[in-house]
Amino acid sequence: MARAETVSQEPQRKHQRRTRQLLSDARGRLKSHALKLLGFAFLAYLVLRLLPGLEQALEALQNVGIWWIVGGMAVEIVSEAGYVISWRGILDPEDLLSQEGRGRLTGQRVAWAQLAGGMIVPGGAIGSIGVGAWMLHRLGISTDRVGERQLTLMTLNTAIDALAIALFGLGLASGLFTGKENLALTLLPAVLAGLALVLALAVARGEEHMAERLEAKHPKIAKGMRTLSLAVQNTKSMLGDRDSKRIVMGAVAYLVFDIAVLWGAFFALGAHPAPGFAVVAMSYLVGGLAGSIPLPANLGAVTGIGGMLIAFGVPHDEAIAALVLYEAIGYLVPLIGGAVAYLFLRSALGAKGDDESDEGTGTPLTSEAGAARA
Repeated sequence: MARAETVSQEPQRKHQRRTRQLLSDARGRLKSHALKLLGFAFLAYLVLRLLPGLEQALEALQNVGIWWIVGGMAVEIVSEAGYVISWRGILDPEDLLSQEGRGRLTGQRVAWAQLAGGMIVPGGAIGSIGVGAWMLHRLGISTDRVGERQLTLMTLNTAIDALAIALFGLGLASGLFTGKENLALTLLPAVLAGLALVLALAVARGEEHMAERLEAKHPKIAKGMRTLSLAVQNTKSMLGDRDSKRIVMGAVAYLVFDIAVLWGAFFALGAHPAPGFAVVAMSYLVGGLAGSIPLPANLGAVTGIGGMLIAFGVPHDEAIAALVLYEAIGYLVPLIGGAVAYLFLRSALGAKGDDESDEGTGTPLTSEAGAARA
């Protein structure tokens, strides 16, 4: 009798477990959608704040001289060249892409095409990485190695951004660059950026031990944790390694010259007084965090930058006009360069090749780069 009752209760228990699972999944989805809704609501608020200055901004843009535009595009090319340098040093230190008759410029072309992908695919840097990973896999680089190195490149750029936020934030908060600015806009982001760097290093050290525990039951999770830990360790090594100076300087140039394009836009428009470089840099860095909103052409970041500029006291019309000019230059240069690069890559990308001998991960990138130079 007891056995019969147990058998009859089993379907009910399965139903209860299934119900709890469905409720748990539903809560997860609701949280995800709620966060996205809040993000888009914030974006809409910023857009509405920026719109009143749009007409004046368009009028101001009509007075921009052609040589200012040419100069801005030249500076943007220098910025993108810095990205290409750091991309090649991390993604292809052995110069594998130039082999098999592809040509010595293949690596640069893939880097430019990846930049262009970020302008088209939603998600900003994440979308750009996805485009680059697809091309590298088509060119025969293993998925494991592509994932590890793309993550290292993103981690390096993020670390440079965090260090810049700390530098400019502390400088503005202390009055070193200009008069003392609002501490909530300067000191707080600087402190948070510093804490994020310390936390990343601490987590990377702990992830190795956690990965070992998860290896048996959750090998994919363990592998992902090791890859992330290795990316942080590689970034730390590159920042302190003289042999990686070229890679780091490329990442710094990518950031600094892109900020310079936005700063120069105010002078091109005749803004008086033009905001200081540190104010523009802080607006660019903190406002650019909105780039995580999945919008094409990095529009989330642009809107966030506009909001930060206005918060620093830059007039609406000047902020809008400068952003429109900066966005036009920052969009056209990588898009044109990437489109030209992709035309040269089409034949190489036509046939998929898998480099099965290149499946290993976990080798420090600085060592690989040094071996390639040797």
